Amino acid sequence: MVFINSLESIVSIIIMIFLGYILTHKGVFNENTGKAFTTMVLKISLPAYMVWNITNTFDQEKLLHLVGGITIPFISMLACCIVGWLISKLIGVESKHQGVFNCMFFVSNTIFIGLPINLALFGDKSIPYVLLYYIANTTLFWTLGIYLISRDGSSSPPRLFSYQTLRHIISPPLLGFMVGILFVIADSKLPPFIADVCKYLGNCTTPLSMLFIGISIYSVKFNEIKVSKDVAALVLGRFIIAPCLVFLLTLLIPVPSLMKEVFIIQSAMPVITSASIIAKAYNADYRYAAVMTTVTTVIAMVMIPIYMVIFTYLAI
Repeated sequence: MVFINSLESIVSIIIMIFLGYILTHKGVFNENTGKAFTTMVLKISLPAYMVWNITNTFDQEKLLHLVGGITIPFISMLACCIVGWLISKLIGVESKHQGVFNCMFFVSNTIFIGLPINLALFGDKSIPYVLLYYIANTTLFWTLGIYLISRDGSSSPPRLFSYQTLRHIISPPLLGFMVGILFVIADSKLPPFIADVCKYLGNCTTPLSMLFIGISIYSVKFNEIKVSKDVAALVLGRFIIAPCLVFLLTLLIPVPSLMKEVFIIQSAMPVITSASIIAKAYNADYRYAAVMTTVTTVIAMVMIPIYMVIFTYLAI
């Protein structure tokens, strides 16, 4: 029964992904539509949602408990990166794929899949914790992740920290998060009409994200997907090793149960979609990254209900 209830909580998400896939197949959506959805989510709907959610969910006391948990995603992802590097050497990942493999092993899709999944499972109260994980995920992807991917290509590796990487880290969703935090610190409320605008725009985040995933899945040729040691190792890393590392850290660093569950779900998300885009930009094997993204996205739809059963029976 728990499994069925958990599965039902993400059925709507699966339907929206399927709708995006079908509409792309019918020619209603295309690659440009996907780009438009990405822009809408990252620059408009998600930042607006962050402002509305933070100002309506937190007060100054709750804010202190929120910020204290950010060490868990940072430490867990760095540990996962080390584990990924060791596994890549152990199984003999090709040198032209090692950087991409290592990056995909420790960073996850925290926004386009992680956000709507957490909304479906835990509701609006999970969003601030989603953002904490997103901050760590984004920071490490645009610094260490890009550095690793660039080593596979012909371009010279970028510096770990630069003005360009800072621009990606200080993103519109993070700015929305910071604006919400400032309102909470100042003990102020948004004007009602502004709060309504933020809420209505924010409600577009989940459907647009899921339609985008459907468009992305359609672009991948499934006959290119083959079971290999790379695929098996990456699936193990994304869905077993990463969440286990987060769980172990929460034993050492006590956090609220909801924060713990959100962090575990976020760590068990599919490969970040930007990995293939960055791989292409640095002349690395972007098709390798795209295939891994598709495989892990499909598997995530099965794994999430399983995690909910584990949360329920083991009281994690």
